[in-house]
Amino acid sequence: MRTPLCDLLGIEHPIVQAPIGTAAVPALAAAVSNAGALGMVALSWTNDVERAIVETRALTARPFGVNLLLEWDQRDRLEEALAAGARIVSTAWGDAAGYADRVREAGGLLVHTVASAAEARAADADVLVAQGWEAGGHVAGEVATLPLVPAVVDAVDVPVVAAGGIGDGRGIAAALALGAQAAWLGTRFVLAEEAPVHDDYRRRLIDADEADTVWLADLFDVGWPDAPHRALRNSTVEAWESAGRPRPGTRPGEGEVVARRADGREIVRYTSGVPPAGADGEIEALSLWAGQSVGVVREVKPAAEIVGDLVRETEEAVQRLSATTASAGAPAERRPAPGRCAR
Repeated sequence: MRTPLCDLLGIEHPIVQAPIGTAAVPALAAAVSNAGALGMVALSWTNDVERAIVETRALTARPFGVNLLLEWDQRDRLEEALAAGARIVSTAWGDAAGYADRVREAGGLLVHTVASAAEARAADADVLVAQGWEAGGHVAGEVATLPLVPAVVDAVDVPVVAAGGIGDGRGIAAALALGAQAAWLGTRFVLAEEAPVHDDYRRRLIDADEADTVWLADLFDVGWPDAPHRALRNSTVEAWESAGRPRPGTRPGEGEVVARRADGREIVRYTSGVPPAGADGEIEALSLWAGQSVGVVREVKPAAEIVGDLVRETEEAVQRLSATTASAGAPAERRPAPGRCAR
């Protein structure tokens, strides 16, 4: 299970918890890191970067990453993160060139997410995440993970992490077979006990299958416009589709308050955000981010157990593959007849 990227990042298993928006909190990242994978804290929406990093460090002595979305200028947050001791910095949704050198000056590593081989060749990063369009949440590209990952691996000479539609150890084993040195999982970790998301959201994920997500060019856009994304089909999506998929400004229920956070703040329809724990209202109508891997996520568990399950599942997948190829290479008299599977 160990790859060269594990040594570079200082982790035991080639598993990265995706920065799943406001659900990627210190408690989740620390639990993932303590289990030997790489936890990730999302910093793009926090006004107290130092506190988030100090809190994470208090919970784990192991490496963890921080994520910044370059849709907005993140230089101030980057400086705060580096000053607080962050050394693995993940970026996405923009050009990381203005950030990479600063991260390296601080002795850190820049991990950047791309959606094509051309984007990968142009990127200035120490590690690249090749994100296929099966991914949940905000997805910049339209190429599937299976063709994207080997294309990116062949295009660059830095380690590549596979992302998009990976929800179990079979997906991790497939990612490694494609040349990636780790897998990046989001939807699976939304079901971690440490992720502060609403229970109704979790139930929808557990009940969903691989066909229940929809890729949307610009629907849940309040707070983040013009950013394609993937989420579960819900009443908001269905009402918009029934209305003929109108553009922003003429969509059904725009501006309508559909839920309130635990502190009373309003959540309006079409808001771009993770359904938070403690919210009250029509949780089903919110942006229920999910990747196509949702069909294989079925239980809420502590993050450490999820990592342990992923490691076991990956090892079992590799063993099955080894057994299958060994059978295929058996002497002719031991091979199954054409059209039959070995037992």
